[in-house]
Amino acid sequence: MARALREQVDEEILDRAAALFAQHGFEQTSLKALADAVGLSKAGLLHHYPSKEALHAAALEFSAVRSGQVRDQVASLPPGPDRDRRVLELLTDTALDRPGLVALLFRPVTTPEAHNADHDELLSDLFAIDPSDVERLIRVTGALSALAVLSLAANYRGDKTSWRPRIVETCLDALGHARSDRARD
Repeated sequence: MARALREQVDEEILDRAAALFAQHGFEQTSLKALADAVGLSKAGLLHHYPSKEALHAAALEFSAVRSGQVRDQVASLPPGPDRDRRVLELLTDTALDRPGLVALLFRPVTTPEAHNADHDELLSDLFAIDPSDVERLIRVTGALSALAVLSLAANYRGDKTSWRPRIVETCLDALGHARSDRARD
């Protein structure tokens, strides 16, 4: 029981820290701001993570683990609307549960200096993107941007349940999947 509580506290710390790192970047995020965001003193935060660097690394790792779990769950699905739907459902669930982690995961989409090859590979794996298909890349970027904004709005409104299916449908629309193409409405 105590271990589960510790994991939940750590996940909450990582989520809130990830949100700050996503919003301000590593350099502009102070240890005090991180401590304030998670409701701890600096000493209390340093009890959980020995430095800002360690916290940042843990948040990135947690985000990578979550995205890897999504990748593993869709790896056997062929490219197409059903795979896209499942990816979006899983990412939406994560975004509604841990919005900071998703903001950090999507930061390379919106921040040129945060762009990296690992992120491109993740998007390619999740959405089966051919690197030469610019339209598909733009549609995926639009869908992920919509997912990020809408999941934040759902969290802010405290209405995750009714927003979830609408978020997924909006993202599928952004990907260009016509409603008549969808097997599960």
